[in-house]
Amino acid sequence: MRLVLEYDGTGLAGWQRQLNGPSVQQHMEEAVAAMVGEPTAVTGASRTDAGVHALGQVAHFHTTTAIPPHGFRRGLNASLPPAIAVVACTEVSPGFHARFDSCGKHYRYTLLTRPDRSPLWRDRAWHCPRPLDQAAMERAAEHMLGERDYQAFRASGCTARTTRRRVDAVRFTRERDLLHIDVHGNAFLRNMVRIMAGTLVDVGEGRLAAGDIPAILDSCDRTRAGRTAPAGGLTLVEVFYAAPGPDVEPGPGPE
Repeated sequence: MRLVLEYDGTGLAGWQRQLNGPSVQQHMEEAVAAMVGEPTAVTGASRTDAGVHALGQVAHFHTTTAIPPHGFRRGLNASLPPAIAVVACTEVSPGFHARFDSCGKHYRYTLLTRPDRSPLWRDRAWHCPRPLDQAAMERAAEHMLGERDYQAFRASGCTARTTRRRVDAVRFTRERDLLHIDVHGNAFLRNMVRIMAGTLVDVGEGRLAAGDIPAILDSCDRTRAGRTAPAGGLTLVEVFYAAPGPDVEPGPGPE
């Protein structure tokens, strides 16, 4: 079965099972096991960190039960906590793999750009009270595009075997006091989008110059890039596949 999940990551330990708190994967596996009557692994397309949200996380699991997709969707939603919901469920071939079959992902990082904090956005956006130079941030983002080594933009605990990735687009959208940074790419390293967002904010605040980005990338030195933006501002918007399932309208894909 292929699932599309939406969740509020606040208070969750991320996607992957953890010893330090409940995770999305743990809740999903417990809910599926209760329906099928046996332990069942649920694999996600993205290992989102603690506090990160999702509008379109994709996951899969294998089962031999005769429960139809709509039965799984309703049954899982009846037992999952309010922070997690299954928004689509379809049958797929046994060979489908949510993570390895993905050909791209779309993340959105949201900034709250006003002097005063917002209780409504405290877990959904990074409050940046200082004025930001958006034009400089957009110039800096242009240097982050392409296929290259992004070692300078990965967390120290990242275990990826290669740090070469492709970023297809970084777009900025203003919505009153909110500034959204939408990032499309084929895959991302641990904390990569959050480090990109933190570096762009450092440019916007004048701590770094837009022209510094090429040298930071070439250095492969994490200490030269900007801050790691808080997890709460990040949302996994969509995961792309070469042949989307019938439950999901084809997305724009990485551009």
